[in-house]
Amino acid sequence: MPTSARDCVDPLVAGVHDRWEDRGLPGNPWPFMTLCAVSRFDQLLKKALDAELKRLGLTRTGYFLLTTLALKSDGRAPLSVLSRLVMMHPTSVKLTVDQLEAAGLVHRHPHPRDRRATLVEITDAGRDLAAETNRALESPDGPMGVFAEFHQDVFEALQPARHAAGDMDL
Repeated sequence: MPTSARDCVDPLVAGVHDRWEDRGLPGNPWPFMTLCAVSRFDQLLKKALDAELKRLGLTRTGYFLLTTLALKSDGRAPLSVLSRLVMMHPTSVKLTVDQLEAAGLVHRHPHPRDRRATLVEITDAGRDLAAETNRALESPDGPMGVFAEFHQDVFEALQPARHAAGDMDL
């Protein structure tokens, strides 16, 4: 197992740094290399996540919505807030809520103070499935286990870049 980033060699971008200037490309190779690394890691994470979620009968959006609701103190939030929190189009969130509601994992309620808004509330079954999913995702034996020792490091490394991009300005 490599002990540092310098010990890890990505054969797909190996030598890019050295060849960049030789090929007459302007600037430096780090933006390209960063995009390659982040894109490839994103694909690996999604593949592992989707395998586990499929086993549990959830979609990525369903998982994000259930866990987001489980984190709320009262277990509920307006559709518009959920859309903003999971950074998805309101229509996609509504369709996923339709699926979760049909499965008995959430309930919809009219908002008590805003006739235009709908509240989504997680059910006990939804909480149980969110808990089971989160346990499975942290398991060293699950599909995401290969990443287990890096979860916190990756999260912390991405925070400054996300902040600079305005992602945390909710």
